[in-house]
Amino acid sequence: MKLRIKFAQSGAVPAGWAGRTREGEIIAKINGTGVRLRAFRADDADALAAGFDDPLSRRFLPPLPSPYTVAHAERYIAEHVVATSGEGGALYAIADPQTDELLGGIGIDKVVPVRRQAEVGYWVGPWARRRGVATAALRALTTHALGHGLDRLELLTHLDNPASQRVAMAAAFQREGLRRGAQPGRGGARDDMVVFTRLAGDPDEPLPRLLPDLPGGELSDGVVRLRPLGPGDYDFLTELLALPEVIATSVPPEPPSAERIRRRCDRAETQWLGGTRADLVIEDAVTGAPAGDIGLFYDDPFTQQAMIGYSMLPAYRGRGFPTRAAQLLSLWVFAETDVVRLIAGAAPGNRGSRRVLEKAGFHEEAYLRARLPGPDGTRVDDVQYVLLAEDLLN
Repeated sequence: MKLRIKFAQSGAVPAGWAGRTREGEIIAKINGTGVRLRAFRADDADALAAGFDDPLSRRFLPPLPSPYTVAHAERYIAEHVVATSGEGGALYAIADPQTDELLGGIGIDKVVPVRRQAEVGYWVGPWARRRGVATAALRALTTHALGHGLDRLELLTHLDNPASQRVAMAAAFQREGLRRGAQPGRGGARDDMVVFTRLAGDPDEPLPRLLPDLPGGELSDGVVRLRPLGPGDYDFLTELLALPEVIATSVPPEPPSAERIRRRCDRAETQWLGGTRADLVIEDAVTGAPAGDIGLFYDDPFTQQAMIGYSMLPAYRGRGFPTRAAQLLSLWVFAETDVVRLIAGAAPGNRGSRRVLEKAGFHEEAYLRARLPGPDGTRVDDVQYVLLAEDLLN
């Protein structure tokens, strides 16, 4: 079966473009690993409605009617799919190749013929998630599109949607940057989006990550445990960052807003995937209670230098937790990343923090005058410490 769709403007889309044959007809099926991309059918309406009415879909797709009914799905199939085709794009159902069950949807739109580029997007129903469906579908459509006239595909994801970012990276898309206000959000706001791209000449395999995942999702020495910061840590982080002594050593030395703390929790995994920052919670390994935080800031990958910083709740100070956390994080950094120099700073008068670094193996390297912004427009000095991989062997 081939779908014959007339273009909105004659000659607007070159023959052979993306999901079309040389005659301008939409390719009916594209086979992938464990998935098949096919045309939407009228009998997909029930599953489509269930997929679009799912809370996770609602969170990240453009604003949808609520509730999203079968009637809405029928109009989507009859009108929106056809309209997208008329504008040079193509929307496909993601189906199980054995049962033909609808698993989700994927498509190409916003085609710019003169630039030979377009945008790709996808969704997967809750009944088909965590099975590699989105990655397989994205790889199949990307291979087809970049082999049939397109040279560049863009994929946009929300900052708090790391699952979609992992799909993009697994399909060999490369993170390109942040597009401000790229998509209409709720209440008249506009959402910033992370931009991933894939070019026709790019390698088919994902690039190595600057900051890989922790082995088993955590680091532990039996006394402390380090795990990634996440959306569920808002209350803990709010308590920690409100402490006067923590504020005094923050850059800048001022309390963060509630919205800033929430964004930090919601977007921590995005920062990690982007290779710029790894935020971790220090837990008591026995009780599981959060005791503090420690972060790795990879701001200088060209010179292979990163920085760590940490804070502790008062109840857990004096128990060696930050030293153990710094040692665990340092071992992981030198074993799993390309970081060569790990640095940390402490206020000259903060003997407690300086002792933590020294016990963790760091060496005092420099006294930096007026390095950091202080309160009321002042500047404060900073003592810099450094750790190399060979220091851990001594």
